Amino acid sequence: MAGRGRMLRHPMHDEMQGFHGSPPPYARGRGPMPPPLHAMEEEIAVRHDEIRRIHADNRRMIDENVAMKRDISAAKEELHVLSQAIRKVRADKEAKERELIQMGLKLEAELRALEPIKAEVLQLQSEAQKLDALRQEMTPKVLNMSQDLKHLQAENKQLPSLKMEVDGLRQELVRARTAYEYEKKANAEQMEQRQDMEKNLVSMAREIEKLRAEHTSTEKRARGAGIGAYGADVGYTGSLAGTYGAEKGLYGAGSWGSYESRGLPRH
Repeated sequence: MAGRGRMLRHPMHDEMQGFHGSPPPYARGRGPMPPPLHAMEEEIAVRHDEIRRIHADNRRMIDENVAMKRDISAAKEELHVLSQAIRKVRADKEAKERELIQMGLKLEAELRALEPIKAEVLQLQSEAQKLDALRQEMTPKVLNMSQDLKHLQAENKQLPSLKMEVDGLRQELVRARTAYEYEKKANAEQMEQRQDMEKNLVSMAREIEKLRAEHTSTEKRARGAGIGAYGADVGYTGSLAGTYGAEKGLYGAGSWGSYESRGLPRH
């Protein structure tokens, strides 16, 4: 725009020189007549107005150019700031991407580390299902046990009376045991007495057998010595033999013989 103003200024200067300098020589002979003076003044006024307008436009364009330069400078500064911000954003983005990559690697490592835990969780889930099935299976049993417990509790209420019966039976048992011990002791004493009596009877039987043997031998000797000289003695001997015979019948074939052969009866 400034160059265009300069280009317009030179023709105007030439025209002004044409007016203020010496007038051009009139052509000799036949030719156009010069314009009148008032027309030239009007033309000059129009040209001056145009010059002022062009000058004003030029000034306005210069101001606009200065403003545009300021805007361009501000835009360059803003562009510089934006470029710095873009670099910072890029750096932050790269740092964030690296951080995300590191986090991804870390999560991947954690997931690999969680594989055994995952297997354990699956196992626990399987065990939980088994326990649930066992719970469903045990629920009826628990109900039955609860009913049995109620029955036992009802029976436990009867325990005091049963305890009284048991105490009574225990006392009877103590009395029976005492009586048994007493009877046992009495039977032991009776057994001792019977054993002593048996011993005495056996020794008496032996004494009787001894006397019987002696009587038999005496009787035999008396028979061998002679019947005539000892007639009266023979009768005495017969009576003695009859007496001992009675004793023999009493002790030999009677109760004493049984005691000697079998002993006393045991009760």
